[in-house]
Amino acid sequence: MKSPVFQKVYPLIEAYKSRLEEITMPSFTTSPPSGGWSYSEVYVHIFDSSLLSLLALQQCLKGNGALKKMDWSARLLFLLGRFPPGLRLKAPSRMADRVKKEHPKEVLRRIRKVELLMDGLLAEWPLKVPQQKVKHPRLGFLNAFQWIRFIEIHLQHHLWQLDRIDRALFGAG
Repeated sequence: MKSPVFQKVYPLIEAYKSRLEEITMPSFTTSPPSGGWSYSEVYVHIFDSSLLSLLALQQCLKGNGALKKMDWSARLLFLLGRFPPGLRLKAPSRMADRVKKEHPKEVLRRIRKVELLMDGLLAEWPLKVPQQKVKHPRLGFLNAFQWIRFIEIHLQHHLWQLDRIDRALFGAG
């Protein structure tokens, strides 16, 4: 394991990479018949979001943030350790507008960017983490550790979404 700070994030990324190897190209860009995102769009969203979250975390570590409280929705998310069951939230419009279908090779490049930034952040992780917070579009202000936890919860949430796509396309599970 690379570091206790990201101890739960790295295995989730590995799970995405493993799943990516199993998805055939035609299926990768096919949207479920009932609507919703394709595998490709989920991958683009989750790794785009993870990259932006890591950049926010980086700003926290540099002390470029505010000393504000997080929203009640963030408190609930962190208390539950997952998005509330049965609740299907739409991505904030500024994030949804960034979603597109990409080839698996492009997705792998996105994943690698996330891994490289995580590795770089861990290499420079301070002994005393500043308490500055950077604003999340829905959850309010998060500190560095809360951004990591958000990334973990968000990655896990979208793994479950990939399971829903499996069932919609193939009746699996």
